[in-house]
Amino acid sequence: MSWTHPFQNVQSGMAESAVVIGGGLAGLAATVALADHGVPVTLIESRPRLGGRASSFLDQETQTLIDNCQHVSMGCCTNFRHFCETIGVSDLLKTQDTLFFVGRDGRINSFSASRLPVPLHLLPAFRRLSYLSREDQKQLQRGLRALGQLPAPKDSQSPVPQPFERWLIEHGQSPRVRESFWHVVLVSALSETLDQIDTYHARKVFFDGFLAHREGWKVQIPTVPLGELYGPPLLNWLAEHHVEFHLSTGFDKFHLRDDRVQSATLRDGTQRNAEYFVLAVPHYRVLDLLPKDVATHPQVAGVGDLQSAPISSVHLWFDRPITDLPHAVLVDRLSQWMFNRSILQTQSDEGDRYYYQVVISASRDLKGLSQADVVQAVIAELAEIWPAAKTAELLSSRVVTEHRAVFSVTVGSDALRPPQQSPIANLQLAGDWTQTGWPATMEGAVRSGYLAAENILAQIGRPASVLQPDLPVSLLTRLLLGGRHET
Repeated sequence: MSWTHPFQNVQSGMAESAVVIGGGLAGLAATVALADHGVPVTLIESRPRLGGRASSFLDQETQTLIDNCQHVSMGCCTNFRHFCETIGVSDLLKTQDTLFFVGRDGRINSFSASRLPVPLHLLPAFRRLSYLSREDQKQLQRGLRALGQLPAPKDSQSPVPQPFERWLIEHGQSPRVRESFWHVVLVSALSETLDQIDTYHARKVFFDGFLAHREGWKVQIPTVPLGELYGPPLLNWLAEHHVEFHLSTGFDKFHLRDDRVQSATLRDGTQRNAEYFVLAVPHYRVLDLLPKDVATHPQVAGVGDLQSAPISSVHLWFDRPITDLPHAVLVDRLSQWMFNRSILQTQSDEGDRYYYQVVISASRDLKGLSQADVVQAVIAELAEIWPAAKTAELLSSRVVTEHRAVFSVTVGSDALRPPQQSPIANLQLAGDWTQTGWPATMEGAVRSGYLAAENILAQIGRPASVLQPDLPVSLLTRLLLGGRHET
């Protein structure tokens, strides 16, 4: 299926035009940035929809558009916010000023900022977590301070790769604190376990999210399915900016001449000529799509050694509401996050059904379990917290697992991530797996697309700053944590 603006005037091979392969967030960010700066762009996507892994599908049993997995952003994700503002969908994200943590005892802990200055603004919230003892709290405060004092790397790579669990043990964090706090936050943010996570990326989550700026920690949740977030508003924006985009159109290979990409051949045999190209596909596909000399180049070949992590989402429809909370972070359980989609969605058409999604990141432990077993285990955990789940009738359920949902930010993984500029001058790489300074997130994907676009604009002779600055670090944070941080 091809979609073309009726006034599209991009000519094949037109000077300073670009072809973007891949319509996930990285490819979309590159496309939007280039088109916004007047570069004619052709976007090629093999799926029948845009958004890549951030997408939805129609559940046939319930006739509900559901996400592969609930995606959320945070206040510190400045480039993702800029992308949403640019395409006109920022109003479809709702900021949560309070998070709800539920311990093993079922007690609901409200987590919100106080009026204290940053980085002390969340200190009362941490102290209110009832499932952490006073000694746990002291350990946690010492750990947060030590983590915040780690210097940020200057080259987006971990200076001394180390498993975060080892770092936590060295800094006096007990098994209880590691499991009930550090694991709870990081397995959701990074989709990996503490013994695998590189310490630098743990620092990134907590410094940018909790210590640097008052707004950094706030979670933003889409109020529509992802298929609508990246649906009509995005398609309209692309059309208005004369982007030629083709869905359900597979890419085959690049043709090189004189050390430059001359054209891209699609699976139907047609060729797309341009001056510049962006390859924005998942990390596990990129080497197969690059010319052999490029795929084996030391700058790129390490991508093949990046590991993947799975994420599972359990979709449940009940005949009655089980809670009026919009979401909950579930501590010391198989289930990690509960999202009350019947409340979160601005235009819910569920009728007498009440829709909840439970997310389980780094869900390797589910391997070998049937969908029925997973659903039963999740509902049992929900019933421990909300008694209404015991008597509610389960009308429908579905378990969706993305086995390669994200690349794993394991120790040493940053050294495997290539820059956006490939060894070929007119070919850029884009994806959250490239060097962005961020883990596998929507923010990282958008950053990679923006950086790829910046490289092209510079080569065209129209240099522009596309990448958005981080939230400013508070003065008190600099004073308390040693001032060895980003500007």
